[in-house]
Amino acid sequence: MKQRDLGERMAQITAGCRLSALPADQLDARHHAAIERLRLIYDYPEGLPLDPFYAVLAHSPEFFASYMDLGVAITAASALPARWRELLILRTGWLCGAPYQWGEHVISARSLGIDATDVERITLGSNAPGWNAEDEAILRAAEELHADAMIGEDTWSALAVFLDERQLLELPMIVGHYHTTAFVQNALRISLTAHNRGLTAV
Repeated sequence: MKQRDLGERMAQITAGCRLSALPADQLDARHHAAIERLRLIYDYPEGLPLDPFYAVLAHSPEFFASYMDLGVAITAASALPARWRELLILRTGWLCGAPYQWGEHVISARSLGIDATDVERITLGSNAPGWNAEDEAILRAAEELHADAMIGEDTWSALAVFLDERQLLELPMIVGHYHTTAFVQNALRISLTAHNRGLTAV
């Protein structure tokens, strides 16, 4: 995402969501089960309104439940450390020009100790100075998957030095899930929440 494109992309998102959020009284048992899993994982208080993104996804109960299942697995059961997951998610969100995803995950990243300097370097990518070998390989994998739907041999070899087989399997699945997320959020123009600064978040 080039700096000069930020204003245009943000304007697209603030133009208004293309689908309405599903009212709470139209949620069924599958919705409520997925929401409860989400609440427990993130320690949300009971009765908190459903995030606008999830309220829009709720139009398709089957897709909503399956999407949530994978999201919960990534958050609660992935073998990849949280820092590397967030690097993958943020780099993918930035490359996709996904304001909602980027803004929300900058908040998550900061809670993990990923500071503003690192967040700004994520926008520059794996070639930015200052990354250690592991972080650089993680970011490069996200970039190669975005560009070519493939991880190159050199990057795979670098990853295999410090990731085990389960982690190597999960890495492209996480990137793929967050490409899906970016596609949906961008296509539907999901409105930013009050705390989400979109692509300007650091």
